[in-house]
Amino acid sequence: MTAFRPSLFKSYFLGGFECSTHRRHDERRLDLIASTKHDRLVVEDYRQLAQHGIRSVRDGVRWHLIENSPGRYDWTSFLPMLRAARDNGVQVIWDLCHYGWPDDIDIWKPEFVERFARFAAATARLIRNETDAIPFFCPINEISYFAWAGGDIARFHPLGRGRGAELKNQLVRASIAAIEAVRDIEPRARFVQPDPLISVAASPWCPLPEDRVEAENYRCAQYQSWDMLAGFEVPELGGKPEYLDIIGVNYYPDNQWIIGGSTADLHAKEPRPFQTLELGHPLYRPFRELLIDIYARYGRPIVISETGAESAAQAVWLRYIADEVRSALVCGVSLEGICLYPIIHYPGWLDDRHCECGLLGAADDQDRRSIDDGVAHTLRREQKFFANLFQREHPTGAGPAE
Repeated sequence: MTAFRPSLFKSYFLGGFECSTHRRHDERRLDLIASTKHDRLVVEDYRQLAQHGIRSVRDGVRWHLIENSPGRYDWTSFLPMLRAARDNGVQVIWDLCHYGWPDDIDIWKPEFVERFARFAAATARLIRNETDAIPFFCPINEISYFAWAGGDIARFHPLGRGRGAELKNQLVRASIAAIEAVRDIEPRARFVQPDPLISVAASPWCPLPEDRVEAENYRCAQYQSWDMLAGFEVPELGGKPEYLDIIGVNYYPDNQWIIGGSTADLHAKEPRPFQTLELGHPLYRPFRELLIDIYARYGRPIVISETGAESAAQAVWLRYIADEVRSALVCGVSLEGICLYPIIHYPGWLDDRHCECGLLGAADDQDRRSIDDGVAHTLRREQKFFANLFQREHPTGAGPAE
């Protein structure tokens, strides 16, 4: 048992629908909501999750489809999703910018910040007119990763190289502007700020002072976007502590690394400079410690906004995460929920390969989704454990959202 009682979400386990909409380096626009058929099957998807005790989700508002020209909004792609959530009692954290934006906007210019704020306000107004529920938003998903992938290594648009810091500043400005615009429309709104939670260690085999410095710099860099939003760093961007409403941490099996050397082969002629730290390695830090660190730093409610693994590893990973979360809760961390992400099998960003992640399978020719029995069994088990931990009557470990 723990003194902490989650209060933000309708269920302690959330389901995350992959909603990336960015343009890749080859100019192809992704739309994972469409490619997983979630746009067509949203009612069935929400109902299917509810059957498994998941009544809170992350989902996406596709800006590039909605604002076809400046200030003109076509809500055709969004209204069915919003109404499906309302009519089925599903609580949604709406991602307003999941890496994608309309083609006519230059993300490097002030126009991006202004247009995004107006779009966020228009979305909040529509939601307020359609439902009485307190809205939850993720303004910009993974500011730090977005800045690195889009601003430093040209993995996807805006295809910047060496401009990661510049892009990060711009994304922080836009997130702040969106929060203010939404709060003008709906003061009750809550905001989740997700970014990867990582740990980086220097190689134990041939440790160099510069490796230790680089590892620590990487570790500290994970906090930068949160620090900027809170005004602790680069205060001229306008950050304030109240912009860190709910901290979202995204955590996967490859979120810990070694810098320098190779643990696999001491005699390798070309050791990899970065190597994933596997669970069980002596340098692997327990997830609970990372959660304790970030809670000690900010003192804000935390939600695990993304976590998951592929194929046979899914159930084992879910058990590990749940065990670590319970340990963090006992240590006093205010941890409001765990979002299984993605909750639907999806086509890979780069090659359309079939990625088996989450509870629900890809839709078949009759638009039916299979259930991953291993994930479903483990989910039921963990829901019961958390219900007992929180002394809830609900078998899903669910609690009041408001």
